Amino acid sequence: MTGRFQSLRYALRQLQLNPIFTLVMIVSLALGIGANTAIFQLLDAVRLRSLPIHDPKELAEIKIVGGYRGFGVTNSQYAQLTRPIWKEIKQHHEPFSGVFAWSTQGQNIGKGSESHPVQALEVSGEFFPVLGILPWRGRLFVPEDEQSSCTISQVVVSYPYWQSQMGGRELGANETLLIEGHLAQVIGVTPPGFFGLAVGQSFDIAFPFCHEKEGHREMFDVTIMGRLRPGWTAERASAQLGALSSGIFEATAPTGYSAQTIQRFKQFRLGVYPASAGVSDLRTDYDSSLWLLLIITGLVLLIACANLANLMLARASAREREFAVRLALGASRTHLLGQSLAESCLLAVIGTTLGIGLAQVLSRVLVWALSTGNNTVILSTETDWRVLFFAASVALLTCIVFGLAPALRSMSAHPLGAIQSSRNMTGSRHRFSMQRLMVIMQISVSLVLLVGALLFIRSFNRLLTIDTGIRERGITLAFLGFAESHLPPASFEEFKRELLEEVRSVPGVQSAATTTNVPLLGGSWTHGIHIGSTEGWSKFAWVSPDYFTTMGIPLQMGRGFNQNDTATSPRVAVVNQAFIRRWVGGSNPIGQTLRTGEEPGYPSTVYQIVGVIPDTKYNDIRGVTPPMTFAPASQFPAGGPWTAMMIYSETSPEAAIKRKIAQNHPEIVTDFSDFQQDIRDGLVREKLLALLSGFFGILAALLAMVGLYGVIAYIVARRRQEIGIRVALGANRGQVVAMIMRESLRLLLIGLGVGTVLALVAGRGIESLLFGLKPHDPLVLFGSIGLLAVIAALASFLPAKRAARIDPMVALRYE
Repeated sequence: MTGRFQSLRYALRQLQLNPIFTLVMIVSLALGIGANTAIFQLLDAVRLRSLPIHDPKELAEIKIVGGYRGFGVTNSQYAQLTRPIWKEIKQHHEPFSGVFAWSTQGQNIGKGSESHPVQALEVSGEFFPVLGILPWRGRLFVPEDEQSSCTISQVVVSYPYWQSQMGGRELGANETLLIEGHLAQVIGVTPPGFFGLAVGQSFDIAFPFCHEKEGHREMFDVTIMGRLRPGWTAERASAQLGALSSGIFEATAPTGYSAQTIQRFKQFRLGVYPASAGVSDLRTDYDSSLWLLLIITGLVLLIACANLANLMLARASAREREFAVRLALGASRTHLLGQSLAESCLLAVIGTTLGIGLAQVLSRVLVWALSTGNNTVILSTETDWRVLFFAASVALLTCIVFGLAPALRSMSAHPLGAIQSSRNMTGSRHRFSMQRLMVIMQISVSLVLLVGALLFIRSFNRLLTIDTGIRERGITLAFLGFAESHLPPASFEEFKRELLEEVRSVPGVQSAATTTNVPLLGGSWTHGIHIGSTEGWSKFAWVSPDYFTTMGIPLQMGRGFNQNDTATSPRVAVVNQAFIRRWVGGSNPIGQTLRTGEEPGYPSTVYQIVGVIPDTKYNDIRGVTPPMTFAPASQFPAGGPWTAMMIYSETSPEAAIKRKIAQNHPEIVTDFSDFQQDIRDGLVREKLLALLSGFFGILAALLAMVGLYGVIAYIVARRRQEIGIRVALGANRGQVVAMIMRESLRLLLIGLGVGTVLALVAGRGIESLLFGLKPHDPLVLFGSIGLLAVIAALASFLPAKRAARIDPMVALRYE
């Protein structure tokens, strides 16, 4: 133990004697390890960490094997089942000690135009008891709290909402919130650590299930989970529920669909899946991206370690005479190896400690980067045992990578040879083989990272500049809810037209239109259709007459909609070119009819095609344009007390529109956003990949530049006598520079050759993350090669120029 302590003291003293060397090593390690740990910390929070509930390993989710494949209607990515199915599972849950259901939705708190949106959980009475969540204040829901009416009368609030919006005051009998125009009593507060079951999100309020919604048998809007009984596994529970599935789906089959569609529903099967880590959109959207970023940061750390190993090798070579003398005086080689490794490990420990601190900052920056104006990501990025174990493993690996080779070189030196070599500095190629190999590795890995970075940057740029076929700039998106106006359903469409005219009258507004489906923001609305004997499908939207003008979509054939298209007039439709190619065989569709399939709330209807528009992007700018059908908003069969409005203006009309609606209709709830910014917010993954891969690609290239410069400068220093002799025998400066540059060129060509092969292989793994590019894009590949060649030339020219200025007399007298 005393010997180890002495080795650490000696290592610390050596580091203090070389402050610049020590600072470079520690900063490089802290950056590399910090970046790796930050990405892993995010992965840990999104995928690996269990929910903060009692015994999360018992938690399992019940859902349809393979998903419901577009059947019915859903309003949440988490929602996997219907309420009638939940009712059946409550009666058949033998594998579980308890089951519960929940659903996410938005609610508005406050009065009319002064209200603000909150994130709400609708939960079954078993939700909190089965999870084992105890109240922080008051009480939480039990099964008896469920009610028939869907008017919210009782709520539980989250601890953050209680603190921020209610001041953390004690709950009394008169503590109420105005939710969607109705007063609801606050009966309890959840504990601080409970954010719900959706990782990356949090809830503000929770309210109990209502039984009125059980009539919507086609609505997939609940997630069902439970605790497995002792001795039960997810596989065994899946087999048991699979055997009951036929009866469950037979009993819960919806009405209003064709016999063929209902038969497809009855063939679904239930499965049970582990849910200790909850559910998360982030896993679907960012899982592959985060793993890729972890690989990228790992490669950057590898390049940094190669640089540090070269520095350590150079330092070890400079101390060869010292080690030789100590060996001659009786020191053991094992002792010298231990001292060298102690120095490397001390650097690794210091760099890792600083890296873990840096990771806390970087991980919070990454969480902030994942958030958008409409969606704040909430993740706990505290350092748990997995993060510490990861950081310690990386520290050990880096210690081995950059510390072992220099230590082995130091202890392998023969005392007499080392002392003689210090006076014979002509050197030989084998002395620099390790450094050359590391530089080649740095160049090849840097090329891979540069190619990846340019691919992601170009892909992101293409997404930003793609022609979607619709107007994006100058469009304000408005959601208007008028449930508190208490209008009869027959008056909904007329009231929407009145609101539309009020918006159009606002100064600066050039045009405005309503739509049932906002494009490019992820919404999807599909109907089965028949055209003659052809059976197919189409995306649908019901829009007001000025929609195409507002969105900048030209009519290519026929006509658009007008005020004569009313609820009582013949049904008409406008289709896009993709519809014509797929279902009409490219012929003129004007005058042809299509018939929609029967669905709940949407009776089978015949539409006559009266117009054709060009293809535009639908719900995602990355996707292929599907067949699309537009119909007049006045002919929408399932209108509700809400509308989505697209408003075109060259100014920002939001404030003026808000004032006018609040003045004329104070009960209306409004929500405004910039359409173009909403689209950009949907590109967070691509933006994150472009920014981070670009940063790490540039960092890798700079590290390669430093590594190449260091090796060439070290080779020049070790060959000082040789260069002096060459100059003394008549070599001019140009020949000396050419000799050194040839050395660099050999390393560059080998590194670029290896890197090109690796980049082409690695490109196949990221092809699914690219848009409009192939991983072997020649512009990206040759651009990366050219950039690295310029960097290598700059890194090599400075030491080559210094070598050309060597004075022969000084060089021959050197040592």
